Amino acid sequence: MEQRQSRAKLSNRLRIPQNDHEEYLRGQGFNIICGLDEVGRGAWAGPLVAAAVILPASRQGESKRFYGLRDSKLLSHEQRVKLAKKIKRTSKFGIGEVTVEEIDKLKLTKATQLAFSRALKKLKAKVDFVLVDGFKIDSPLPCRVLKKGDMICSSIAAASIVAKVYRDNLMRKLDKKYRGYYFSLHKGYGTRLHRERIAKLGCSGIHRKYYLPIKNTLSNR
Repeated sequence: MEQRQSRAKLSNRLRIPQNDHEEYLRGQGFNIICGLDEVGRGAWAGPLVAAAVILPASRQGESKRFYGLRDSKLLSHEQRVKLAKKIKRTSKFGIGEVTVEEIDKLKLTKATQLAFSRALKKLKAKVDFVLVDGFKIDSPLPCRVLKKGDMICSSIAAASIVAKVYRDNLMRKLDKKYRGYYFSLHKGYGTRLHRERIAKLGCSGIHRKYYLPIKNTLSNR
């Protein structure tokens, strides 16, 4: 017990996700454990994306460890892309996307639930248990919400990387369609650059109109 606590403290300090939650659940009889995370909740523009990932098991039945696996926010673009390719090549995964129109209609909480639901459906695998980062899912599946799960849980960290890389690629494509907003740089988040572009160009077709900063911009024009 002391050894496990020491490892947990070290892991938390280094922010290295571990397989402890997955292995505990396997010991309770749950075999297929899925990590679930989203990206884009705080963005002012662009879609909301969730990913579901089932990490492959090693010969000993434990979840496979990916060298360099971290919360996606702690990695460089190159590191995320490399890890996403490795995860998608070796793991079962599903991606759920919710459009800006759906976000404006459903609002953020329901839109997030829809993204999670779509990711799990795209997974096309029988799941016994879901580990999700900080947001309880509306699902009949057994679920555990982990605070800062992308920092402490391997399968959630893997999902965060897959979702981040997928959404970043979408925003780069949208940058070519909506010229002048530099979506490839700020990915739709409320950065200084993004605010400056909105002030100059107004809002685009992929800005979330019910968000207060966007609503204020539209009402002032």
